[in-house]
Amino acid sequence: MGIYLNPGNDGFRRAVRSEIYVDKTGLIAWTNKYLDTEQQYICVSRPRRFGKSMALNMLAAYYSCGSDSRELFTGRNIESDPTYEEYLNRYNVIFLNMQQFLIRSRKQAVTEYLEQAVIRELRETYGELFSEQETVLAAALEQIYVKTDHKFIFLIDEWDCVMRERQESEGLQRQYLDFLRNLLKDQPYVALAYMTGILPVKKYGQHSALNMFWEFSMIDQGFFEEYTGFTETEVKALCGRYAMDESEAGSWYDGYRLARFRHVYNPKSVVEAMHRHRFSNYWTSTETYDALKIYMEMDFDGLRSDIVGMLGGEYVKVNTSGFQNDMRNFRTKDDVLTLLIHLGYLGYDAETKEAFIPNREIIEEFENAMSVGGWPEVMQILRASDKLLEDTLRCDAESVARGLDRAHTEVASILTYNDENSLGCAIGLAYYSARKDYRIIREMPTGRGYADMVFLPLPASGKPALVIELKYNESADTALRQIRDRRYTQALEGYAGEILLIGVAYDKNNKNKPHSCVIEKMVPEQYRETGRTKQDR
Repeated sequence: MGIYLNPGNDGFRRAVRSEIYVDKTGLIAWTNKYLDTEQQYICVSRPRRFGKSMALNMLAAYYSCGSDSRELFTGRNIESDPTYEEYLNRYNVIFLNMQQFLIRSRKQAVTEYLEQAVIRELRETYGELFSEQETVLAAALEQIYVKTDHKFIFLIDEWDCVMRERQESEGLQRQYLDFLRNLLKDQPYVALAYMTGILPVKKYGQHSALNMFWEFSMIDQGFFEEYTGFTETEVKALCGRYAMDESEAGSWYDGYRLARFRHVYNPKSVVEAMHRHRFSNYWTSTETYDALKIYMEMDFDGLRSDIVGMLGGEYVKVNTSGFQNDMRNFRTKDDVLTLLIHLGYLGYDAETKEAFIPNREIIEEFENAMSVGGWPEVMQILRASDKLLEDTLRCDAESVARGLDRAHTEVASILTYNDENSLGCAIGLAYYSARKDYRIIREMPTGRGYADMVFLPLPASGKPALVIELKYNESADTALRQIRDRRYTQALEGYAGEILLIGVAYDKNNKNKPHSCVIEKMVPEQYRETGRTKQDR
């Protein structure tokens, strides 16, 4: 048992002995399926703290012939798979954490340092099978395979650290990618190569040194979806175990949307919240908002507008195909947005090809990044959001109209449009603070159409629900009438609390009274109005 060759099962043992362990061993059934096939090269990219390293430790514990890991997998999901016994602790595993090699190599070439370190361990087990003068890792492995017929499984963590931390060194990046290609591509000693990182495989133009890899990223996780973060079912079980509110957990950490699993949670943050018995922003413990700020301030037409739109609850079309899979070469705003998807700052809907801000935790990161300068208009809106919500709950329609007027004016100075969409974006931003107590849904399906915005109160908030209808160049009364006529409150069936019906209108052609608001209270179980206020501005 070594550090790189058959490293043992200590990493996975620590995971299963932890107070919170969510069984993801079903992933092994997929890697078993593709052992020694044309699909044996797998690259899985995800944001930080989304379980990448834990998955590698699990695979090392399962495959490595240097350990007996049966006890660790007893009772786990993989135990019932037909292939479980066939491959349990049957392979030589080479485990490479590229981050460690990058740090330790210092001025020495990272690949040279790696080769020396791994060959030293190979000599302890196979020294008589390859030349003492051999310094090329691929050549040593070839000689071992020829003489033993033993194949190797390669597990590579932080594969992209060279791209992320040596962004200016294109020569180093090319040399590194060529090394990985020569080590892995078409080599007879490879049974499986499974590597993880934040970024997909680096491309140069239309070509890739690692084009043999089957890629699974936050754009498309494929059959690895279930093992990407925590699922809704897994979080529900944890919330029950720790007596934590499931809705609030969703508000904070849900929002990553995959093809089959439409609710994927940040696992690290969920675990932190359960351990501490407190919902908060735990993202900042692993990332700094300074990095996000750099990308937000890149000078691409439409980027600023898109970010403001997403802060207001909008979904933004993104073309992810041109991204070069690095953190330096950006040609369009789409490249920047695609990077933010891979970093976990944005969610992505593959069906609609749209990006969005996934949850409250990430919204706070955007707020932190904007607070250090460059976004005064947006910060002004956000700081006023507490008062706007208070005015709304007091049914002070006059104050609400004034607040929305200010917000819309500030947003319109950034956005490239001035219509109902910009009004919707302004309202989403203006009610920023409501995210603490509400789940905000845009275009919510209702009885006879779609409500523009619905604010569903979290169970512990004690606040009324809000149904908002927006009208452009029409009256607020018209907006309110539409809520009633189309029975938008039917979308809240089962909700027994108070509901505020809010009609908002913007008259572009009337300079004196551009915004108007009508607020009406109702109690669903009585289906009667208990109050109404109206004030135009």
